[in-house]
This record gives sequence, C-alpha cells and structure tokens, in this order.
Amino acid sequence: MTHSRTVELGGHIIDSGTMQRCFGAVMDLGGSFDVEQFDVGKHETEESYCRLTVSADDPETLRDILHELHQNGAVLEDPSEVDLVAAPADKVVPPDFYSTTNHPTEVLYDGEWIDVERIEMDCALVVEPGGDSGESPRAYTKTLNAVEAGDLVATDQSGIRVNPPERPRSGGGAFGFMQGGVSAERPSESTIREVAEELRAVKNEGGNVMVVAGPAVIHSGAGDALADLVAAGYVDALSAGNGFATHDLERSIYGTSLGMNVETLEHPRKGHKHHIWTISEIIRAGGIEAAVDEGIVTEGVMYECVENDVDTVLAGSIRDDGPLPDTITDAVEAQDAIREQAHDADIVIMLATLLHSVAVGNCLPSTTKTVCVDINPATVTQLLDRGSAQAIGMVTDIGTFVPTLAEFVLEGDEA
Repeated sequence: MTHSRTVELGGHIIDSGTMQRCFGAVMDLGGSFDVEQFDVGKHETEESYCRLTVSADDPETLRDILHELHQNGAVLEDPSEVDLVAAPADKVVPPDFYSTTNHPTEVLYDGEWIDVERIEMDCALVVEPGGDSGESPRAYTKTLNAVEAGDLVATDQSGIRVNPPERPRSGGGAFGFMQGGVSAERPSESTIREVAEELRAVKNEGGNVMVVAGPAVIHSGAGDALADLVAAGYVDALSAGNGFATHDLERSIYGTSLGMNVETLEHPRKGHKHHIWTISEIIRAGGIEAAVDEGIVTEGVMYECVENDVDTVLAGSIRDDGPLPDTITDAVEAQDAIREQAHDADIVIMLATLLHSVAVGNCLPSTTKTVCVDINPATVTQLLDRGSAQAIGMVTDIGTFVPTLAEFVLEGDEA
C-alpha cells in the first residue's frame, strides 16, 4: 500500500536550490514524487511555486520524508492547526515534541499564522494563548531546561511553517545569500573589506555587532586591533572564555600572552607564571572592572570593554585556571547569558575559537549574518555542520584578519 501527502513550496526555490534539495531528499529516503504544478518566477522579484505529491511504501518513511521537506520550507497542503500538548512537569516535554530549526518559523494557531519569537535551533516551541483582556496569542522558543509544567508545547510538525533564507536575484556581495561555505582560496582582502563595510552599515543603522573571540586573537598579536574596534564603537557584545580574558589582561599587566612577548616572541624569565599571577591580581582587585578603575589594567580588549560599557560574557570551562571572578562557571547560566547576546546581534564575527563559535552559533537565527574566521578549516566546517549554514567561513591567520578588518573599518571613519 502506498502512502502519500501533498506539499507546497513557494519563493525563490530555484535560485536557492530549495527545490533540488527537496527532490533529492525524497529520493534519498526511498520515496517518490509527482509534480502536480510548477510555476516559474520569470522576473527578479517574482517567486516560483511548486506543488508535489510525495509517496512512500510505509507511513514511517513518509513521515521521515515530510520531516526533511519541512526543514527546507515545504508546507502540507491544507495544513492543520499546530498540535499542542501541556508539559507534564518542569523541564519535561511531551513525546514527539517539535524540535525547532534556526530558520524563521510560523505556527498556525486559532486560524492565523503567528511568527515564532526568539527562534533558535534545538528548542521546544511554546504557544501562549491570548488572554481574556484582549492579548494576542504568542509563540516562542524555550530550551528544555526552561520548560515549565503546563506550557503548551508543539508536537510533531503539523501547523508549523519554516522559512529558510533564500538567494535573492540581485547581488549582495559576500552576504548576498549568507551561505559562504569554507574555502582557503577565498579572496581574503576583498572579503574582509566587504565584512568591514557590513560592520559600518550595521552600526550606521543602529544595529548590534557581536564578537566571539578565542585566546589566539591575543597570542597572535591581533588584540590591539580588536581593542581599537571596541574603542571606536564597533563592538556591542563580546563573548569569550576565561582564557581569552586572561591572555588579554596578562598582556596589559606584564606585556606577555601566556608568557610570550607578542612583539619579540621572547619568553621572559618566569613568564610561564604571568597568567596565573594575572588571575591573582584580578581576584585581589575584585574583578576586571575594579582592576581597570584601580589602574592595574590600562590597555587591551577587556580594558576597552569596561571603558566603553560593552556587554561581555566570559563562559567558563573545566580547563580554566583561576578562574577570573568575572567568568561564569555555571554552564547553564553561561549559556543563557550567551543566548541573550546572540538574540540581540545583527552580525556576529567569530574569531579563532571552535567551542565558543559553535555555542554561539547554536543560539543564532539563520537570518543573523555570521563570519567565522580560523586558520583551521575544521573549525568553520564544524560550525556549518552544526546548522549555522548562513556563516561565511574564512580560513586565514587571525593575526592578519583582525588588523586588516580594523584598518578597513577605521579608514572609513577617516574618509
């Protein structure tokens, strides 16, 4: 017996490769399809439409196919309203709960499509009915540890519509489609200039720039350039770890990064102790801000973040020395703090850090412009594999990228 359902695709589905991905998914999963209607958009702003019937030999295979098509923006013909089940207890979701993507999402509730707020991947989708006093219903995401007993959680994928980013028919440079992939052969200077122009455009429009940084930024000598960007107002939020802050503070206090003079590459006597002495000095002062106020820290990225009131989150790990008093050692608390930063960001620059890049990427909607830079292509590949397909990946030396970016950004201020 054959099982089938009819689905619809709309938008720039040819340019974006959506139709090809959907056709491939059906065949890869052992199903078949019959295109019933296909209208091709023939002008730059005209969208295309495709209606197709998908068939499989058993309901389980059909469900898997429909799930894959759903992730690519397909919608069931005549969709039913979203299926909601009350969470039985705090942090417990119903079986078959809907796990969100990072793409803009809508739910069909009470006869209307409602935008899902604060979209990010791997969350539960909760619907809050309108109140008796006239409040409109809301839909939003919740991490599993934030779900409360009685929350109305969406199950399966009925009444849920995903809208993946589409390729526009106009240009747009590096961010034209926000799907850059990974390449060591990408023309670095021209791409860095485009990133610089985008940073300036975001700030001119009152937007939010988030930087995710690893210790290599300081160790490579790029810290001064990043500090210049902070001082010039081009960084609104910094997400990093205990190591990054320690390297940066050590350089301000002792002129070294993990015991090495960044300029001369020399290792001063007892330089290997500088990082732990730095942590001790910051603890003694009562924190980074206090150390800046007391004149212990007089330069660097963390100094400029304090002086310019930049929202800073330092997330701890099991490897941390100290840690610094400002480091959030509770993993869930740190994740929530990063999530708040990520949801406010209009563009995110990830610099030489695998774990923090993936952590922040997991919190970002696919509409947030993202640049990931690392000398190791595996860092960028893993970010994309985790679902942040909108990221532009640049495989290059961070010690070259950040100073060049700062030069291009700041030269625009002088023009």
